[in-house]
Amino acid sequence: NNNFSIVDYPQLSTEDKSRVDLYFQRTIYPMLTPMLIDSYHTFPVLKNNRLLFGVVTKASQDAQNQLRASFIQIPSNIPRFFEILNKDNSISFVSVEDIIRNNIAHLFRNIEIVSVNLFRINRNGDFTLEESEDIESNFLEELKRKLQTRRTGRVVRMDIQENADPWLLRMLKIQWDLDEKNLFVIPKEALIDFTGITQIVNHAEFKTKRFQPALPVKPLSFPEQGSRDLFEVLKERDILLHHPYNSMEPVLELLEKAADDPYVLSIKITIYRLAKESRISAALLKAAENGKHVSVLFEVKARFDEENNLREAQKLQRAGCFVIYGVSSLKTHTKLLLIVRNEPDRVYRYVHLSSGNYNETTARFYTDIGLLSTNETYAHDVSEFFNVITGHSHPTSYLNLITSPQDMRKQLISLIQKEAYNAENGLTAGIVIKLNSIQDKELIDALYAASNRGVKIKLIVRGICCVRPGRKGVSENIEVISVVGEFLEHSRIYYFHNNGVPKIYIGSADAMVRSFDRRIESLFLLGQEMLRKQAMNILDYNLRDNVNSYTMQEDGTYSTKDQSGEATFNMHKEFYKLTKERVEQVTLF
Repeated sequence: NNNFSIVDYPQLSTEDKSRVDLYFQRTIYPMLTPMLIDSYHTFPVLKNNRLLFGVVTKASQDAQNQLRASFIQIPSNIPRFFEILNKDNSISFVSVEDIIRNNIAHLFRNIEIVSVNLFRINRNGDFTLEESEDIESNFLEELKRKLQTRRTGRVVRMDIQENADPWLLRMLKIQWDLDEKNLFVIPKEALIDFTGITQIVNHAEFKTKRFQPALPVKPLSFPEQGSRDLFEVLKERDILLHHPYNSMEPVLELLEKAADDPYVLSIKITIYRLAKESRISAALLKAAENGKHVSVLFEVKARFDEENNLREAQKLQRAGCFVIYGVSSLKTHTKLLLIVRNEPDRVYRYVHLSSGNYNETTARFYTDIGLLSTNETYAHDVSEFFNVITGHSHPTSYLNLITSPQDMRKQLISLIQKEAYNAENGLTAGIVIKLNSIQDKELIDALYAASNRGVKIKLIVRGICCVRPGRKGVSENIEVISVVGEFLEHSRIYYFHNNGVPKIYIGSADAMVRSFDRRIESLFLLGQEMLRKQAMNILDYNLRDNVNSYTMQEDGTYSTKDQSGEATFNMHKEFYKLTKERVEQVTLF
């Protein structure tokens, strides 16, 4: 059994220090460049989100005793930690910044080092694109220019280790116009940047100690036996996928099969974030090469994925795909796929509607929900939706979709008000909403009003939550929990009890102002009873979890769930054991 620890350089044995120092001389030292600031050296453009040393020095021959500042950027293309295998088989890791700090005199020979200060800056990553009626090339050139400015954007935050040199700190605050609220002081013994921890987490010996998710299980709605041809299966039934408990393989398989299938006429898809070496992108390229009409709405404004999306989108365009680079002044966040297939008896439309990205990497650790279907109402809505975003169409209504920025906020508030009406009239009423964030004031006010009229409301919110539960006369009937566990909760489910005939919507939208007003989003209504039961079970397991769940208090703080008298229930394990019988029995109110 290996033990793992991050150790400081001074804790090392003489022998280990020699090994570390040799590594510094041979590997790290040649990559370091001290950048002095004086009348001959302008203030350098320091890189965003990179570990930096600010070194204050004083030349011994300087009669004026003048302080100087130099900056050293810590290389990001070498391992973050130096690994030492100890005699007892334990493994010690020494951070590269600790190695540099203890060897920094090699960079300032015959100079007095006054202080060595570790810090990191974050630059503003936001930018606004000037939309114009001109051709798309102008938009793409503008996007490329804006991406370049991100590297020199305004510094909005600085993390710096405690006991920083006051002289250097004052200089940096003046240089970047930083207030105290922009400064975050990190304890000396703590790491500033945790991204490099993946080196330890992915260590061959460490993997045995990590949470090991079970292999994905077959979707409940998948046939027990018989045809494995997805085109044939989907003619018989809809399939609800709950990732990562169900694999994303059926979606990938359907798209890859469609790329080669002689009956397939066209493929339309919205893409927000892709995996590296994406099978989705490869399938679309193959489909275009095989002469199919491929339309891709590639949201190149997906934050921090712009460059990758732009590169992939242009690759698809060169292959013959019809590529739309987003929609003017809006960000396309919806996740939809439409495959049109001309079969011997008639034309079929196969659709996939989802809360998650078309990204096979994140599908292994993000919880999301997707629906595969040939249902004509879904096919109609998705076809209409693509006509809106690829052409010039304004449908008055959809059969099973609610969309933004058209009327999503209005329709969700109407559903909330219907529950309030039912509660006041003695009918059973209740709302359960699972999402990433809730911040829209109009929708929150509607929830408060419904609570005051007797509606029991349960919110499962992983991130930002502007609702305050349990306040007398405001939100006494509202409960809020946050589930943070081995998987990242990413699915969005809106459940309205509707006097025992539930209306359940699933999709891409959180209850945010940006989602309702500045994004193209979609939520789809679950029609079949078994699909509704599956969604209800997901909500029920979230509410029952007492391992990964935190309950929000009236003041906005969170506390762990009280497990006294309860059996441990970890939904991230229980979903793998789910049975159809269990799903059929689920109730929420």
